[in-house]
Amino acid sequence: MSAKFIIGIDLGGTNLKAGLLDKNYIMRDKIVLVTKKFVNKQGLISAIIFAIESLIKDNNLNKKQVLGVGIGVPGPVNYQKGIVHFLPNIPGWREVKLKGILEKKLELPVSIDNDAKAMTLAEYKFGNARKFKNILCLTLGTGVGGGMIIGGSLYRGKDNAAGEIGHLPINEEGPRCNCGGIACLETYIGNAKILKLARAKFNKVISLEELSRLASKGDKKSCAIWSSVGRHLGVALSGLVTVLNLDAIIIGGGVAGAGKILFDEVKDTIRKRSMSVQAARVKILKAKLKNDAGIIGASILVREG
Repeated sequence: MSAKFIIGIDLGGTNLKAGLLDKNYIMRDKIVLVTKKFVNKQGLISAIIFAIESLIKDNNLNKKQVLGVGIGVPGPVNYQKGIVHFLPNIPGWREVKLKGILEKKLELPVSIDNDAKAMTLAEYKFGNARKFKNILCLTLGTGVGGGMIIGGSLYRGKDNAAGEIGHLPINEEGPRCNCGGIACLETYIGNAKILKLARAKFNKVISLEELSRLASKGDKKSCAIWSSVGRHLGVALSGLVTVLNLDAIIIGGGVAGAGKILFDEVKDTIRKRSMSVQAARVKILKAKLKNDAGIIGASILVREG
């Protein structure tokens, strides 16, 4: 019985998304669980196992029909050994040998990498990064993740930790970040910060989706929030555009749902603050694969590394 399917897992600070894909990376089934329901490391590992086993069972598959499992996690990873060093926005994860734990339990091959690198692979293979050789992909959500393709290859850095744009300091002083740093980009434009600003302005709890909807209708309060997010992001990206002379920046994740007002502010800030030659070159594009990019990218890890 030949292996015909791949399971991809996108583990985020908000949701755990699992998908069953065929060899052409077409999604056949999908499960979404709320990450914060699992209060500790073991609970979350059990949820990953539950999601994988559910996809196999619900689709009447035998494990021999599954080529392997790919997982993208929101933090630095030793991808050769499958060790998660730590997860800034999910407590209790330090040097977790996740590959070994899951392979022993599931009896399936497991590949693990950073979630933003997985998203980058997906956009480079199937999305809006296909035409370019030098790109930065961002995923904006609970955290801010990044991955880079340089010269047509995924750039990992010596410790597979390259691309962590969410932990780029954008000020000399500022809020302490979950990673231990000070004034990291993520502390200004992560979900928690945006929702806190929204509560303060509207005097009630408001979702990102509602905030985006209001901005699309011209609501001044929500427009001001998204403009601020766009400026902070643009400042961080301006330095990277100048240093790396990128062809394109691909932006995905829940925050990217803000749409035109966010993207216009990012583009305007880069135009004003990057060197002119580099600023004229770079294109700022929305991720094509949207919420499925992480799952598809994790599946690519299984077959292509």
